[in-house]
Amino acid sequence: MSNGKTTRVIASFLVLGLLTSCAGSSVGDSVQQSLEADPQLEESPPFAANESGEMPDADVNADTRATDTPASDISDRRDPEFIGPERPETTRSSRYNATRDRFDQATTVPLTGVPTDLQTYIRDLQALNLLELGETTPDGERSTSDSEKSPFTQTITRREYARWLFDSHNTIYADEPSKRLRAGNPSDEPAFQDVSPTTPGFAEIQGLAEAGLIPSAFTGNSADVNFRPDAPLTREDLILWKVPLDTRAALPTTTPEAVQTSWGFQDTDNVDPLALRAIAADYQLGDFANFRRAFGYTTLFRPDKTVSRAEAAAVLWRFGTQTDGVTAAEGQAD
Repeated sequence: MSNGKTTRVIASFLVLGLLTSCAGSSVGDSVQQSLEADPQLEESPPFAANESGEMPDADVNADTRATDTPASDISDRRDPEFIGPERPETTRSSRYNATRDRFDQATTVPLTGVPTDLQTYIRDLQALNLLELGETTPDGERSTSDSEKSPFTQTITRREYARWLFDSHNTIYADEPSKRLRAGNPSDEPAFQDVSPTTPGFAEIQGLAEAGLIPSAFTGNSADVNFRPDAPLTREDLILWKVPLDTRAALPTTTPEAVQTSWGFQDTDNVDPLALRAIAADYQLGDFANFRRAFGYTTLFRPDKTVSRAEAAAVLWRFGTQTDGVTAAEGQAD
């Protein structure tokens, strides 16, 4: 036996003898207690599995949190979706941001060819599960484009804009039922001869007409007997249908000269009188004017020019007056 092993054996006999000789004495009891397991550790062992059978995570900051952080502020930081009793979740923006973060990670819709200034509006609305792409065909099927450019560069139809307008407004005002639009009912008298209860988009188009937001026989416009759902949307209709949902007031009376003075448009004589009133009301929205957001600075209104999906999205990004409005970035997600 080596000298090291001999020494350890001798030391073991000495300790055993010491414990035996001290049995029943205070010294012996103290030594024996010092070798027993800590009852607190038996109840909550540091490396034991929890009730789910998983090993707890090691946390180098546990001591710091235990002394410096109030217990009410400690939550499960490993799960970003965890909502504890002390975590506020009451604002539109906080609910929206969680939805937008998930959308940004999953979206694959290209925006090639879309002006940079308009891309944020599209993403914010898509984060609310809006701007469904694909035109509605007469048989009710959705068709999509195989173009290399983004589908948002394409012209939007009157049917598609009516659906986007209806859905965007109701989603942004999801927590304010008194401001929401009501969809048309199949049993209602159709507002237009070419949009029957079986026509795709009937609920939104009928709802807008019954609310008096688009010209129809309901608003006394006897000439507007057809909606022409598959026709391209023009700038006139883009502004005319949207502005009443911003101002929630009667459109002001105006003249081509007054609009030309305020906006600086050179072609106000070519604008429909009813659309001209909407343009005048849009000017009152100041920096939040729909026309400015969609088209930037221009001295031509061009009332019959068709509208792209991206331009329509820019208009739908915000609802409200100059001083009281809600954007898609603040809207409540479904």
